[in-house]
Amino acid sequence: MSDHTVLHVKGRVLVGPDDVRDELWVVGGRITYVRPAAEAATVRGWVLPGLVDAHCHVGLDAHGAVPDGTSEKQALREREAGALLLRDAGSPSDTRWIDGRPDLPKIIRAGRHIARTRRYIRNYAHEIEPGDLVEYVAREARNGDGWVKLVGDWIDRATGDLSACWPRGEVEAAIAEAHRLGARVTAHCFAEDSLRDLVEAGIDCVEHATGLTDETVPLFAERGVAIVPTLVNIATFPQLAAGGDAKYPRWSAHMRRLHERRYDTVRSAYDAGVPVYVGTDAGGSLPHGLVAQEAAELVKAGIPVPDVLSAASWGAREWLGRPGLAEGAPADLVVYADDPREDVRVLGAPRQVVLEGRPVG
Repeated sequence: MSDHTVLHVKGRVLVGPDDVRDELWVVGGRITYVRPAAEAATVRGWVLPGLVDAHCHVGLDAHGAVPDGTSEKQALREREAGALLLRDAGSPSDTRWIDGRPDLPKIIRAGRHIARTRRYIRNYAHEIEPGDLVEYVAREARNGDGWVKLVGDWIDRATGDLSACWPRGEVEAAIAEAHRLGARVTAHCFAEDSLRDLVEAGIDCVEHATGLTDETVPLFAERGVAIVPTLVNIATFPQLAAGGDAKYPRWSAHMRRLHERRYDTVRSAYDAGVPVYVGTDAGGSLPHGLVAQEAAELVKAGIPVPDVLSAASWGAREWLGRPGLAEGAPADLVVYADDPREDVRVLGAPRQVVLEGRPVG
């Protein structure tokens, strides 16, 4: 399909939670609600903006950076699932070449993870000490697309359990520097003890957030700090815990507790007004293309389907500063045979994916 071919999308166009239209057109790769004079190919169904995987890792696998061919396959898996906007939450690979491929999802990068020395997965992160945190945050703020990713906690082998990685003062200075450079900051956090310092230091988002408690949930809500729960990844905690039983029993027991209360944790955050977005953590040990499964997990946690759809589409796009199905926006959309508002599992079966005005896949 060339940029000059006109596409007529008919059915129910879910522009937003309270904005449902009967049709739109794609002209020159852009959305319009004004009927063009030219003849158009017709696509029918229920329409959402291209889905958002707000936490994934293109260019990364369980061992570190991957070749470009593998990155391409990862991006294609996301596209096949209807995820056309990806927030890459840390990768050691340079995937800028993807920006020149109109057939691949758009990526918002957080640069490379920043972790404490020997306190994260090998080959993933810049591993540094607190005195260098501001410098590295500034570097990744310049390298990324408006985001920086910290590793907020990880297992401390000396204590045998999860613990915070950064002193409060260094975190405050680093987040202030990122904000000065126009970048937002997010952090990997499984446990409880890093959250208050990070939020009070001005962090913008926390990934996983399994350590939220009755004391910290109101703080997140008050400050408007978003979470991306990645429940499809949290499902692996029992397996991880089993592998650490012999050497790190405290850590293993902690991971099991975090897993057991995962749905209550997410629902408590949602009920308090904490912004929640759909992200999968694909690209480490998980395959790409799990956005529908993550949406279903959030529904299982007790978040209403319309709000989960927002967290996976128009709401997530607004949070990331990218357009949805607005007049003149790039025509990135997904068409379904059935109404995803009735059953979120519909997201797992796209009828048609349209990227920059071209049907793909």
